[in-house]
Amino acid sequence: MAAMTPFCREIRRNILMASRTSGHGHIPTSFSVVEMLCAAYDTLRHNPQEPQWPERDIFILSKGHAALGLYAVLAQYGYLPAEELKTFGTFQSRLGCHPDRLKVPGVEVSTGSLGHGIGVAVGMALAFRIAKSPRRVVTLIGDGEANEGSVWESMMVAANLKLNNLTVMLDFNRSQVRSLQIPNPADRFKAFCCDTLEVDGHDLEALKAALVKPAETVKAIVAHTIKGCGCPTLANNVFEWHRKSPKPEELEFLMKELEAA
Repeated sequence: MAAMTPFCREIRRNILMASRTSGHGHIPTSFSVVEMLCAAYDTLRHNPQEPQWPERDIFILSKGHAALGLYAVLAQYGYLPAEELKTFGTFQSRLGCHPDRLKVPGVEVSTGSLGHGIGVAVGMALAFRIAKSPRRVVTLIGDGEANEGSVWESMMVAANLKLNNLTVMLDFNRSQVRSLQIPNPADRFKAFCCDTLEVDGHDLEALKAALVKPAETVKAIVAHTIKGCGCPTLANNVFEWHRKSPKPEELEFLMKELEAA
């Protein structure tokens, strides 16, 4: 696994602090996608000062339960104040436990029901092609989410249309151990005729290289990740921490683990 950058460590700190303050948050799954989110925002065309910029590329977090991770990244890129992260999941906060496109700048699609975001991504990519627009679409799905039939129906459509302006990133953190196992997702994507790449999901530079690599059809990036990456306590007890918010003493310990990562 690649060394964690200071930028990504700061994002994880903010995730921990927001979860502690609010009492909410899927911390392990948010930790597993930090580098994937940063790689997307480092390579897509976007403007935090003008979130609705007509020429922007589109990012869709299909696994909407990792919303806290997305919010922390959006704050780091200037879409919202970092201080606002402390309101996550609280009464009347715009930072809900699932992202809402009508409330949060930078959120393109309201997600949470697994398997839906990828279908919207295919539709957007097709619309951009019809409009002869250079805009691109990147969507991030979870490996547990890949149990949904709509994921593979969407991939069939995208591959059939050769949507080379669409990239699907799979967070392969093996969280689907309690559901239908997909031990070889790269082979599955290849069987659906996708341009498929496998990378270390915590190697920011490798992820960015994969995202900008030209493709002739829809691109699938299988990112090998660790759920709870950066804190062994989280990574080794993912089910215990599925919806758990740290107590003060736990927060202090997790912060120390993160600093040592």
